[in-house]
Amino acid sequence: MSRTVKAGPRGVRLAATSALVASLCWACATTGAVPRPFPSPAGSAPPAAPPAPSNPAPPDPGAPAPAPAPANSIPSARRPSAPDAYAITGTALSLRGSPYRNGGADPSGFDCSGFTQYVFAQHGIHLPRDVREQFHSGKPVKSDDLAPGDLVFFATTNASASHVAIVVGGDEFVHAPSASGVVRVEHMSATYWSQRYLGARRVN
Repeated sequence: MSRTVKAGPRGVRLAATSALVASLCWACATTGAVPRPFPSPAGSAPPAAPPAPSNPAPPDPGAPAPAPAPANSIPSARRPSAPDAYAITGTALSLRGSPYRNGGADPSGFDCSGFTQYVFAQHGIHLPRDVREQFHSGKPVKSDDLAPGDLVFFATTNASASHVAIVVGGDEFVHAPSASGVVRVEHMSATYWSQRYLGARRVN
């Protein structure tokens, strides 16, 4: 003998809720529909912007050209740094063995001031051609403060500056002497040069 159970108000509500959930699940599974999001307290979110086209249309040739960027937005070019003293001495040393030639100012033949003028010119520094004029170039340097790239002067033929060389470091300098016939390195402490030393100038 079967019994009939009468559902109360709560049972009716549970049955109705179950039926509604079942119908929504069936709709998602069969139609692919996506449930709408819950509304936010501030209202619905604005629609997303459409994606940019992968192939934008070419610019209209009749359209005005865009305004150039202001001048102050272009970074200024950096000023070139001063030539490195060791680069100068490196150039001077690379010319060792070049022959001496009175009045010469290139690797085919140098005299002393032609040699110094040529070496410094390779690094953008202008020197006068004459030894005595080079002796008044740049600024004076004490003998205790000599550094690579400094010019050192000697009185070899009279009491004034008549010979010039380039300090390469320590006790050494490189020059174009007529006696040896080629560009070479010698020592400041050598008797001949130490007795004839006049002074030094720094031009780099």
